Amino acid sequence: MSQNQLDNKSAAWSALFSEPMSDLVKRYTSSVFFDKRLWQVDIAGSLAHAEMLCHQGIISQQDHDAIVAGMATIRSEIEAGQFDWKLDLEDVHLNIEARLTQLAGDAGKRLHTGRSRNDQVATDIRLWLRGEIDLIHGLLLDLQKALVTLAEQNTEVILPGFTHLQVAQPVAFGHHMLAYVEMFARDAERMVDLRRRVNRLPLGSAALAGTSYPLDRQRVAAALGMEGVCENSLDAVSDRDFAIEFTAAASLCMVHFSRMSEELVLWMSQSFGFIDIADRFCTGSSIMPQKKNPDVPELARGKTGRVVGHLMGLITLMKGQPLAYNKDNQEDKEPLFDTVDTLKDTLRIFVDMVPGIRVRPEAMERAASRGYATATDLADYLTRKGLPFRDAHETVAHAVKSAIAKGVDLSELPLAELKGFNAHIEEDVFEVLSLRGSLQARNIQGGTAPRQVRAQIERHRQRLA
Repeated sequence: MSQNQLDNKSAAWSALFSEPMSDLVKRYTSSVFFDKRLWQVDIAGSLAHAEMLCHQGIISQQDHDAIVAGMATIRSEIEAGQFDWKLDLEDVHLNIEARLTQLAGDAGKRLHTGRSRNDQVATDIRLWLRGEIDLIHGLLLDLQKALVTLAEQNTEVILPGFTHLQVAQPVAFGHHMLAYVEMFARDAERMVDLRRRVNRLPLGSAALAGTSYPLDRQRVAAALGMEGVCENSLDAVSDRDFAIEFTAAASLCMVHFSRMSEELVLWMSQSFGFIDIADRFCTGSSIMPQKKNPDVPELARGKTGRVVGHLMGLITLMKGQPLAYNKDNQEDKEPLFDTVDTLKDTLRIFVDMVPGIRVRPEAMERAASRGYATATDLADYLTRKGLPFRDAHETVAHAVKSAIAKGVDLSELPLAELKGFNAHIEEDVFEVLSLRGSLQARNIQGGTAPRQVRAQIERHRQRLA
């Protein structure tokens, strides 16, 4: 055997080949320097597989004990930063298997009985993603709690509600924050739901057709805390729906962050002046000393495009693949890993940032008073007096036109002038035209009246307890 053949002997398929892989191809095809983060789940999956092989009489108890001892050593080496990750061994799986064989001899070689890297990698990604989903779900609950607390502190603070970015009607700032609680609650629900589909075991499907060894796949699934097995071996090794579904859910969550970030950026600007964000989440300008830039919300808005891009990349990756496994699927990991990292980092920083948002009620109320935000309340008032709503709408439009011409709010028009638009208008109209009166009037389930906002807060408190 030549020296080149000896050098290439570490590859799992080397006996078939007459020349070693070129260095360029090694670099191009290697994934070890990004998929090594799967090492913990790779060891967990291997130990569950080894225990099952021993229970089924496929390997001996002695081999099983040697595998367990070898994996314990590998775990210690990795945790201590002493494990030698080798490019020649291509990925996390072959690196760990090669080291195990050094430590356990033939027992290490027997570990791969009844499995392929195809079902092994699919199992590892699912196990890793399951753990990340659990972390993300917990962070989503923490964020909701922070937003509920902010809402509770501002149940009666008046904020101009916008449509088309035009002042529309007054809403409670707390009510506005609870809208984001609803969004992030749906994100949490999606994580719980997709976790069930992630949490299924491909291991035992081998390369694509299953195996002739009498494996007990259900035993492995139970050992790993999985809810069942993938029922079709072809689908098990080639499916990446779970990664796409997670990235879709992550994209929606990031869209919610982006919408919230857009508002935080606007509200913090001098033109609005509704809020202030703690200094530790902002930066200054290299040239303009007066600047305080909301970098965290701006970056969250920008990172949303990054995550949505990963979703498009994964969908495109899968769209033309025939069954079963193809090397294309190595490209699933980096976008998935980056999606997880970006979403977790965004969640963590918002959980920290939200409690430090300082609200400026006077600026919000001034803005709400400038946009004829109670015009709809006047129309409702006239409708209760017996005027058809469409006629009331037309009447109020004339009143607003007059107020605009005079440069005053509707509530600042004299009663006599208001009565000129409709004789049914009485002194009690000024309560209707007040911002607080408008807020209190929306006392319907899901509405912005402080009483309803407090009811929403209580519902969320109970749900998040």
